[in-house]
Amino acid sequence: MNGDQPFGGQRQAGADPHALKRALHRFVIDAIEDSGRNLLEGARPALTPFVLEQVADYVGRLRLALSRYEMERLAEELVDELTGFGPLEVLLRDPSVTEILVNGPHRVFVERAGLLQETDLRFIDAHHVERVMQRILAPLGRRLDESSPMVDARLPDGSRVNAIIPPVALDGPCLSIRKFRQDMLKSADLLATRAIDQAIFDFFERAVARRCNILVSGGTGTGKTTLLNILSQMIAPRERLVTIEDVAELQLNHGHVVRLETRPPNAEGHGEIKPSELIRNALRMRPDRIILGEIRGAEVLDVLTAMNTGHDGSMSTVHANNAQDALLRLETLVGLSGRQIAEKTLRQMICAALDVVIQLTRLPDGRRCVSEVLEVVGVREDVYVTNTLFRLDRRGTDSFLREALNPAGSKLRQDGVL
Repeated sequence: MNGDQPFGGQRQAGADPHALKRALHRFVIDAIEDSGRNLLEGARPALTPFVLEQVADYVGRLRLALSRYEMERLAEELVDELTGFGPLEVLLRDPSVTEILVNGPHRVFVERAGLLQETDLRFIDAHHVERVMQRILAPLGRRLDESSPMVDARLPDGSRVNAIIPPVALDGPCLSIRKFRQDMLKSADLLATRAIDQAIFDFFERAVARRCNILVSGGTGTGKTTLLNILSQMIAPRERLVTIEDVAELQLNHGHVVRLETRPPNAEGHGEIKPSELIRNALRMRPDRIILGEIRGAEVLDVLTAMNTGHDGSMSTVHANNAQDALLRLETLVGLSGRQIAEKTLRQMICAALDVVIQLTRLPDGRRCVSEVLEVVGVREDVYVTNTLFRLDRRGTDSFLREALNPAGSKLRQDGVL
């Protein structure tokens, strides 16, 4: 570094922490290049003292009013940006953060306890966001560029990543990371957080033991996968489970599980493996139960067929606003698959396949809970006949109500589940 030229025009940087960080980033990169040392490819402990020395030098020359603690924090953030995932490093290490949402370089949100909040973390610019995306995706063998601007992937720790860049993302690159819980929730956690009550828990245990086919319904982030995990813990250990997911998120605490995952097409558009193919293959693997992470397309017919042909006790999830809508959502997905099935026949097929629909919701305070448990009884005059077994009382108490049952029409009562 010669003279004071690198600092020209930067005396105002101290007034803006983001401007200071951008200037420091350029300064440190120049210093690494001038040193002739390959610090970026080496271990983090070798880079950290070098960056701290450069930060102290920069602050001293500009006579900025920064404490030693502030300089160390700046150095740590710069090392994160140079070697890791930038501003995301601290969020990925924070166990209270369940989801990370990046809306362009200057807006980073996190979810804690079910509530979204904006952080004060920032990226340097859009290119910085894309560099971090590439660092995340490179070990996974996934590509993100203008010809392939969207990626859905799973990190080695099980966290789910979705990245999307311009021209598809109009306001800059966007990144979503749903963090994988290392401490799997248990039934007691649902009771403690009032997601369910004891009566609902007892019903779930009986429904799983009696091999009811269960559909878990809800919006994004309502806890569908979490509930599927907990229901799986109630399955007898002697049974063989086959799971099928787009991105493996299930943590089945079970002794006999075969995990299958779909595969997207490669850069040439070949090699895709769809959920429907995996379901058909799973039927040849002697499963006692099939657990499909989510019904979202043409695989709906395959999973309904599996539930109707001796694979009782199977489970899946679907996106829907309420339990009744979940049944209509299945009809819609069958229609989108291109298969032509008469409405009456399709509804009879759905009713024969499903026994219970569990609807989840997220309340305004961030609490996730069961809002309704519905028994699918049958079809009468081409209309679904259902029994609401439990529902959330939202009249200020947020408690659960057990509804009056219809003994004559209840399959579950006849099977001893109720």
